[in-house]
Amino acid sequence: MRAINPWINFNGNAEEAFTFYRSVFGGEFTKITRFKDLSGPDFQVAEEEADKIMYISLPLGKNNVLIANDVPGFLGRVSESENRSKIHVNTESREEADRIFNGLSVGGEVEGPMGDSPWGTYAGMFRDKYGIEWIISFDPVS
Repeated sequence: MRAINPWINFNGNAEEAFTFYRSVFGGEFTKITRFKDLSGPDFQVAEEEADKIMYISLPLGKNNVLIANDVPGFLGRVSESENRSKIHVNTESREEADRIFNGLSVGGEVEGPMGDSPWGTYAGMFRDKYGIEWIISFDPVS
């Protein structure tokens, strides 16, 4: 397996969320496709959906990519308060873990502050201001 890349659904704010994520992780988007980019005779796009994100990707590290889209209105809203799967970021140092945790958790809700765990990792958990749940960790033995 080459990689597992998390893909997140948003309710119209994927670009805003990914701009925030880019401010923390750095890097550049490798692709942004809007629904209007796909519009044509065989695929009609409503005006209110035209600028929403069909696909956006942000590389994280060497082999990972964070991907997202906005869910079109006709499919209904994504429940932002449900317990979605968490995105786990395993860092290369405690300092990197702190930087990412402190950056992404701004405006969110910390569920477990950064600290040493009983199983030997340095980790923390939070739901960001977009409702996405994250675990940030550093494992000194891996």
